[in-house]
Amino acid sequence: MRIVINGQQAFGKACLDGIIEKGVDQVVAVYTAPDVEGRPFDPIKQAALDHGLEVRQPANYQDEDVLAELKSCGADFMILAFVTIFVPEAARDIPKFGTICFHPSLLPLHRGPSSINWPILWGAKKTGLTIFWPDDGLDEGEILLQKEVEITPDDTLGTVYFDKIFPLGVASILESIELVRAGNAPRLIQDESKATYESWCRVGSAKIDWERSVGEVYNLIRGCNPAPGAWTTLNGETLQIFDCEPAAGSGRPGRVCAIDDESITINAGLGGIRVKRLRLGKGGKVKAGKFLAENQLEIGARLGT
Repeated sequence: MRIVINGQQAFGKACLDGIIEKGVDQVVAVYTAPDVEGRPFDPIKQAALDHGLEVRQPANYQDEDVLAELKSCGADFMILAFVTIFVPEAARDIPKFGTICFHPSLLPLHRGPSSINWPILWGAKKTGLTIFWPDDGLDEGEILLQKEVEITPDDTLGTVYFDKIFPLGVASILESIELVRAGNAPRLIQDESKATYESWCRVGSAKIDWERSVGEVYNLIRGCNPAPGAWTTLNGETLQIFDCEPAAGSGRPGRVCAIDDESITINAGLGGIRVKRLRLGKGGKVKAGKFLAENQLEIGARLGT
C-alpha cells in the first residue's frame, strides 16, 4: 500500500522505521507538526529526511490547499502515530482505506491526553493500547485492535510506556497495516457506557498529600515518574520525588522518620515512603545519598509546608 504517516517524537519515528524496515509498503509522505524555532527537528522529520522522504508540516488540516496536497499523495492509507494537531474527517477520508490512530489506553477507558498516568495513579492492575478508526470526537471511533499490558506494583509511568506500550504499539501499528491490506480489519464500536475521560496530569495533580495512605501516595509518585513529577515542599522549596518504594513508617505524616546512606523515609498514612531519587528546586535529579551529602536533613524534618 501507499502509506502516509502522520506522527511526532520517538513513537512516530519508530513506526516510520518499522514500516520501512518491513519493506512491504511504500511511505509516500511523512506529516508532522511545524518546527519549533531554536529546537532540533522532530525525530520523525529527521528520520524521513534521512530516508529521502517528502515531509509536510501544516499547522492545521482545514485549509483547502493542505487537503489538496494530501490528495496528491494518492495514498491508500494514513496512520496517526502520536499527533497533537487535530486531523478532521475531510483529511482522514482522503486515503482509499481511511485512517487509523494510536492511543495508549484500552478505549473507551481513559480518553484524553494523560491516559497512561491515571490508571497508575488509581492503582489499576492493567492498561493497554488501542488502534482505532478516529472520528471527530476525542479518542472516539471504531476499534481495530487492542492490546493489554500489566501494571506491576513496581511500574512507573516511564516503565509502562517505554518498556511496554511503546514497543507493543509499534508492533500493533504494523499488525494493523497487515489487517487493512488483507481487507479484514475489524471495526468494533466503542461501548459509550464504559467511557471515561481525564484531562492532563499536570503539576497541580501531582502534589503529595502525606495524610493519604501509603498506597495512594506511592501510586501518585510512580504515576508521575518521570513527568510531571510528584512533589511536596521542604523549607518552602519544591521537592520532587521519583524513585521510591513503600516502607514501614511511624509518626506524623510528612515527617522524615528514617535516613540511611541510600534513602530517606517519609511518613504517610499507615506507613512510609522510602525515597531513592529526588530533585530539590531547579536542580537535577539525584540519588538520595547525594542529596543528603549536599543538604542538611534530620529525622523529624517536616515536608509539605
